[in-house]
Amino acid sequence: MRSADLSLRVPESMQFPVTEGFEEAIRREEVLSWEVDDESGTLLFVSVLVGDLEHVTEAAAALEPVTRFEATPVDEETFYGYVEVDLEEIDRSILHVFDVPGVVVVPPIVYTGGDVFHLTVLGEERALSDLFAYVPSQFDVEVERVSDHRHRSESLAGRLTARQLEALETAREVGYYEVPRTGTLADVAEALECSESTASTLLRTAVSILVDAAIGRT
Repeated sequence: MRSADLSLRVPESMQFPVTEGFEEAIRREEVLSWEVDDESGTLLFVSVLVGDLEHVTEAAAALEPVTRFEATPVDEETFYGYVEVDLEEIDRSILHVFDVPGVVVVPPIVYTGGDVFHLTVLGEERALSDLFAYVPSQFDVEVERVSDHRHRSESLAGRLTARQLEALETAREVGYYEVPRTGTLADVAEALECSESTASTLLRTAVSILVDAAIGRT
């Protein structure tokens, strides 16, 4: 059994309509489970999100396709969201991209803003090859990794605190993880509005957790 990590870029014509500032309110979303109810024409999904709960709740209420949104806070910046939306033909097209015999989408599907989703698919070598040939031309798919399947069911957001995740995202944005490095620890600390010592601790702790996960120690 093999698995592949993919990045799926959705064309603008197929992107979900959002209100101004909605994308800025969500720094990360991991879709944990989803279900299509063809009888009622509804798409239901559960996500864990990192962002501004109040802003997201207000924005969801203003979105015409959203018929139900309920949130359960985890901490100050992380919350679970249960969403029901009217199923459009566009939604069916996206969902059926991976409707290939022998291929399973492994949750979570990760969204970090813009028009790109990250996900893992599982299947035999032949099935994965069929998948890549089947994806419609309007979708831009980048294969990031193909290997024997080793995947921990717990989501990334479940491994890191919201503050640790924010520190990693900030460090990436300021160039701290570029090669060669273009940002400094001081830049990270300034953006996080904390001391360099605190920023260093956040980054080292987060990296330690992710390294342990990558080599199978946790």
